[in-house]
Amino acid sequence: MIEISINPVAFLTVRWYGIMVALAILALIIWVAWQIKRGARISMDTLFMAALIGIPSGVIVSRLLHVLDLWSYYSQNPGEIIGGSGLTIYGAILGAALGVWIYSKFGKFKFGYLADLIAPGLIIAQMIGRVGCTINGCCYGSACSLPWAIVYTHPESLGPIGIAVHPTQPYEIIYLAIIFTVIMLLKDKLRPDGSLFITYLSFYAVWRLGIDFLREGTPFLFGLHQAQVIGIITLIITIPLLAFKTRWFRAEEKPESVEESAAETGE
Repeated sequence: MIEISINPVAFLTVRWYGIMVALAILALIIWVAWQIKRGARISMDTLFMAALIGIPSGVIVSRLLHVLDLWSYYSQNPGEIIGGSGLTIYGAILGAALGVWIYSKFGKFKFGYLADLIAPGLIIAQMIGRVGCTINGCCYGSACSLPWAIVYTHPESLGPIGIAVHPTQPYEIIYLAIIFTVIMLLKDKLRPDGSLFITYLSFYAVWRLGIDFLREGTPFLFGLHQAQVIGIITLIITIPLLAFKTRWFRAEEKPESVEESAAETGE
């Protein structure tokens, strides 16, 4: 068994989870900025505007899905709906994507182009966030007796104290590392724009559909967790798109996003 005795509270009332989430967002922005410096056809101004819109929209939708998932509790404690703790990774991803997509309708860039640029950085951000979950004790797995099970012992932990559980957060970090490798191998090889992002969503949807059978949670629909239901809906949308629209990019083809994005950067 692996004992986790770290105090989830870093200082005052600030938890390591919140620090890791902030670092995850920073890592994502740095990743995209690095891609821009390497020649990605999108401006830094567009990146920071996308961040200013995507971050709050991600937080809002993330919080909304969390509240809906635990509505039986929040309906009795409405004062905790705003300002309380609890977010969902799916809400953060989909909420941020929605905000940036709306922004793209007014900006001079294609959403799919930026989404593909973001995808690898988003995986890195998720890995950092799951480190925070591991320390925090949230998103823990069901009880087990495996030799690599984790046991939370600190009283501030959100995990079950003294009970061995599946280390679902480290499981996800490992899986995300595999996805990152695959996504990097596919980078610049898929068309149309947005295909790489859709591939990432598909991989992650499959993961959440499976791993949540090993995670504690509240039944949301048909006995499945909310993340599993969202994962199924995601796969229903993404698999046909990948099957019928996505194609391998040939070197002699001109990327669809170049002309529009070049107009933005003046190239």
